[in-house]
Amino acid sequence: MSSTAEELDLHRLTVEEAIPKIEVFLYESYQAGLHRVWIVHGGGSGVLRTEVGRYLETHPLVKSYRPADRYHGGAGATEASLTDW
Repeated sequence: MSSTAEELDLHRLTVEEAIPKIEVFLYESYQAGLHRVWIVHGGGSGVLRTEVGRYLETHPLVKSYRPADRYHGGAGATEASLTDW
């Protein structure tokens, strides 16, 4: 797994491996003052994409999320907007 300031790459991870990494990534991104981040999960069967969305749906730091635009991975990534508080 590799990550940059605004992007987390979950390729080759299971849902069980990915969720804790997303948790850390969201808190670190929020603490760094980022307002928008991308979680790259790949296309594949769609299981990881579905579970990422399910997790982001109720996360307290996530204001909204949607599929990324084509410049940030399209359907293979999810864009999340973080809260302002």
